[in-house]
Amino acid sequence: MNATEAALTPDEHALLLDLLRLPTAGPLEAGEGDPPAELWAAGRRYARAAQALGLTVLSHAPPEPAAVRSGPLPAPVAAGLADPAFLAGQPSLLLRLGPPLPRAATVMCNVHLDTVAGREPVGFDGARFTGRGAVDAKGPAVALLAGVRAAMAREPAVGRSTAVLVQAVAGEEGGALGTIGTRPLVAAGHVGRINLFCEPTGGRLLTRVSAAATARITVRGEDAVDDRPGAGHNATVLLGFLAQHLAHALDSGRRPAASAPCVAGLHTGHLHNRVHGGGTLLLNLPYRRAAEGAALERALADALTAGLAAFRRRFAGTAEFARTARDAAAITRLDWDKRGLPTLESADPWAEELLARAGARPWPAEEPPFTCDALWLADHPDTFTAVLGPGSLDANHAHAAGEFVDVADLDDFAETIAHTLVAFARDRAAATPTPEESRR
Repeated sequence: MNATEAALTPDEHALLLDLLRLPTAGPLEAGEGDPPAELWAAGRRYARAAQALGLTVLSHAPPEPAAVRSGPLPAPVAAGLADPAFLAGQPSLLLRLGPPLPRAATVMCNVHLDTVAGREPVGFDGARFTGRGAVDAKGPAVALLAGVRAAMAREPAVGRSTAVLVQAVAGEEGGALGTIGTRPLVAAGHVGRINLFCEPTGGRLLTRVSAAATARITVRGEDAVDDRPGAGHNATVLLGFLAQHLAHALDSGRRPAASAPCVAGLHTGHLHNRVHGGGTLLLNLPYRRAAEGAALERALADALTAGLAAFRRRFAGTAEFARTARDAAAITRLDWDKRGLPTLESADPWAEELLARAGARPWPAEEPPFTCDALWLADHPDTFTAVLGPGSLDANHAHAAGEFVDVADLDDFAETIAHTLVAFARDRAAATPTPEESRR
């Protein structure tokens, strides 16, 4: 696609570099020694650039605790709410181009300004931006504004008879899953007829968004000295056994059409001269439909019960692990860091055709979807929601060392946004009768 009309300007290049230099890993991401998140500063810088285009700041504030607690809540967010500073440092920005108009005349675009942890060298060589957030998602955030700018120049109805809402949120990363930023804004009604979540999709329109449940299996037993290892409970052996048992029981190859579970972090301790009696095992269970998620939760609970029984049989007669085998069920507990999240399956021939005209290619049916804040638009009437953005989570090293985005991809995305807003305004005008036609 020819992106010259919407290509990012030198000022927009400078805006992106400014944003990349600001550390914005929220409290669920940042570790010891990481700089404080400057999400307030990032939002103010983005707001100034948006206001220069004619957008109005409707709000720039953290959510109320009651709004965050209004639905399913990941355990790290629930724990964070005990500290008033947790929400205070995570404001979200809401912008609007044009007057307040009905949902049918509004396009909403959502992008997040928070990032994962880990500072990356910030740079721009004329063709490629590097830095944490380059592709996920500060680069898309700036390209979004470039697209709005180009749309206004092409079609006067953009920002007059049609409105554009921009949600520039915090709380997308770190497992918050939009409960801090996106969900409160959506619940307050800040949505459009078309809703685009600006995440890296390679310019492809993703209309399916998965979710995931996170299981935490905890062993709370007694430690023992290495000279008498059988005197305590060996959480390392127990959790290691359960990790293998659950990996086999939940393997997606044994459950046709099921999503692939992730057997993740296992931790008991760092010392070599102690039997560690406590520890945790984490499992992430992605699902494409809510019913599949509920079935996975039941399958994990059943597999855990079977795994504990198998461990008891396997180790009951051993010298070092007999106590652990006898007490395995009593010292093992299953909790959920998150569960019950919605999934999104959006379909709308008119909106999909409009976005295809704008240059968005369809997401391949055989390629699995991913999870993002768009899931909070599930089951909203009279709306179409999709994920669309430049670059790739994998190829552009989002969440990893060496994150980058090519300016050509940002320019293409800006052009797609411009085409979308112009086509939306013109389709609206074509479908709306003139006063004379209304009187006939």
